[in-house]
Amino acid sequence: MELGETELSQTKRQPSLEGGQHRVRAVSGIMGDPYACLVSFFFIMALLVIVVWQLMCLADLEFDYINPYDSSSRINGVVLPEFIVQGVLCLFYLGTGHWVMCLLSVPYLYYNVNLYLQKQHLVDVTEIYNMLKWEKRQRLFKLGYLIILLLLSIFWMIMAALDEHDYE
Repeated sequence: MELGETELSQTKRQPSLEGGQHRVRAVSGIMGDPYACLVSFFFIMALLVIVVWQLMCLADLEFDYINPYDSSSRINGVVLPEFIVQGVLCLFYLGTGHWVMCLLSVPYLYYNVNLYLQKQHLVDVTEIYNMLKWEKRQRLFKLGYLIILLLLSIFWMIMAALDEHDYE
């Protein structure tokens, strides 16, 4: 049985799932939707801005550009929004089925929830100079963790966009 020209041309247009294309499709299944990747990118960027803002306030305090009360009130004003955005990001990953990214976000969420439940999430005005080194180290660790999440999110966004482009 021979294929006609139209049937033959249709079979050539269909992507084969051999070799590298199958592997790309399997990898991009982790964060397959480029729009979900884009939303998670903006959530992570919001978290990065909040953590960098806190680090700037601590650096200003360390160099005596700002008094302890102002620094504490600025940092404490963004702590709960940081926790809420992180919780929403984990729920977003869970709701969209991005299990790997959700599992990578859970330790950070657990740490934040643990701080909140122990009532250690706010910066104390009277102890801020004594705890300055610890507070900076804590925020730098969060910053590093968020940068890793951001790089993974960008990677999955590129993979999803390439995968979508290959199969259209």
